[in-house]
Amino acid sequence: MIDLTLAAAQTIVSRALEQARTSGLKPLGVVVLDARGALKAAQVEDGTSLRRAEVALGKANGALALGIGSRAISARAEAQPHFVAAVSHVIGPAALVPVPGGVLIRAGDGRLLGAVGISGDTSDNDEICAVAGIRAAGLEPETGA
Repeated sequence: MIDLTLAAAQTIVSRALEQARTSGLKPLGVVVLDARGALKAAQVEDGTSLRRAEVALGKANGALALGIGSRAISARAEAQPHFVAAVSHVIGPAALVPVPGGVLIRAGDGRLLGAVGISGDTSDNDEICAVAGIRAAGLEPETGA
């Protein structure tokens, strides 16, 4: 059984930030969690607004908590706002951010390895960077689309 390695988590972070720089995006905060929800890697670029790491953490943690990418959580929040509010209450108010940018990390065989959360630009751009990082590590992204 292969877990999310530190090297893979660092690749995810560095490639996500590289994608942001080549796309001219705003400064990002990137958080990578393993399948248990433990912090594996994190970086916040110079010039981000306050609390970007915490927002990124909420995107990743929410994806792990519900087992779906945060794009799907966003759709669910629109369709079932009481459910998402209740889940937020149960797991903690800063532990679920229901917008795109929280992407599950899967192995090639479909096993859940963790999640990445990114915050700093638009939610769609955050998600694009997360996907780029995950793919650069040779892993499979699950956005919830």
